[in-house]
Amino acid sequence: MEFKNAQEAFEYLFIEINQKGEKFRDTKTLFNKGFYIMNPTDNEIKTEYRKWNKKYADREWEWYLSGDPSGEEISKFAPIWKNHMDENGNVRSNYGWQWNRGSQLDRIIDKLHADKNTRQALLSIYDGKEIETYSNDTPCTSSIHFQVVNNKLCMTVNMRSNDLWFGFCNDQYCFSKLQEMVSNELSLEVGWYYHFSSNIHLYDKHLKDI
Repeated sequence: MEFKNAQEAFEYLFIEINQKGEKFRDTKTLFNKGFYIMNPTDNEIKTEYRKWNKKYADREWEWYLSGDPSGEEISKFAPIWKNHMDENGNVRSNYGWQWNRGSQLDRIIDKLHADKNTRQALLSIYDGKEIETYSNDTPCTSSIHFQVVNNKLCMTVNMRSNDLWFGFCNDQYCFSKLQEMVSNELSLEVGWYYHFSSNIHLYDKHLKDI
């Protein structure tokens, strides 16, 4: 399945989940859903009923760029982060902190510089080997994989769980900006973005009678 941009993907999936999603806890869910976004830099959600907040999404992106796992500042703009802080005020879902652990991002850029055909340019986010650290906050993203296809930097994002309303809209925005940032480091054009979620859903409060 292909979409020209993130907004088109959001609008299609919003309808599909409402109409075909399975009841799963307090959501309607589609299992094992994957799709391409062919122009990932067209990443703003302008759908009227969504009322997506670009200013907040930019704050989240800047937080990721900082690499600081503290949720104190971002929680001033999205109080839900307060629920995810540990005793030190940190959260596991600052993806910038995650991709900088062990210099992951620098290492994959080096790999791609050395061999544009490498299949090893993968960022690990969720890690079952440290599941005991997830008592307050569990990363929703499993991994981000970069590959150069037809001399363009393409990206595959694997999600273990993905709320379409908040999670997808803000995550794809930040991940597409990461894709653009890495492509600039490599002097490559941005290619496709493939988004796969084992569980993509809408919470009951966001469902509509469609």
